[in-house]
Amino acid sequence: MIRELLSRWPLIQQLRTGVDGTGAESMTDRTRNLQPKTAGAKVARSICPYCGVGCGQLVYHKEGKLISIEGDPQSPISRGHLCPKGADTYELHTHRGRLEKVKYRAPHSREWREIPLEQAMDMVAERVWDTRERTFEETRDGQSLMQTKALAHLGGATLDCEENYLIKKLFTAGLGMVCLSNQARI
Repeated sequence: MIRELLSRWPLIQQLRTGVDGTGAESMTDRTRNLQPKTAGAKVARSICPYCGVGCGQLVYHKEGKLISIEGDPQSPISRGHLCPKGADTYELHTHRGRLEKVKYRAPHSREWREIPLEQAMDMVAERVWDTRERTFEETRDGQSLMQTKALAHLGGATLDCEENYLIKKLFTAGLGMVCLSNQARI
């Protein structure tokens, strides 16, 4: 029994066969059967959410659970490399300290309370529409104006040109905003 155990030991195999120990003889059964953490996972191509350079990421997921996020070697921008922030995107999504509920502090309150996301989105929409209705100028000095200066929008640099175009159309033509800018310009 001990002889059988020793014969499977990689060092004994190397001594017996005279190989240099860099091939299969240096592996135990456990090592030979190891698989990457992404084995069996589906992969989705994505873009890093940070600075706006547009580095490619591979998002590995299995059964609705995030497994890993790595650089995409096929990305013409980053060729599989990620900066420290991009390399930490996995933890951005999975960290135990990440807030998963909307925190709301009412005016003049000292306490935060959790509210459902849908309620928070409704509150934002109501406030945007109320502000627009209250401050919208259709005309000034007899001239058509169709604008509000009480609302502003700052776009994110990680959006592509088409997304920024649609957002600009929504906010200017749809809501009458004239105060728009983009993170890429700042």
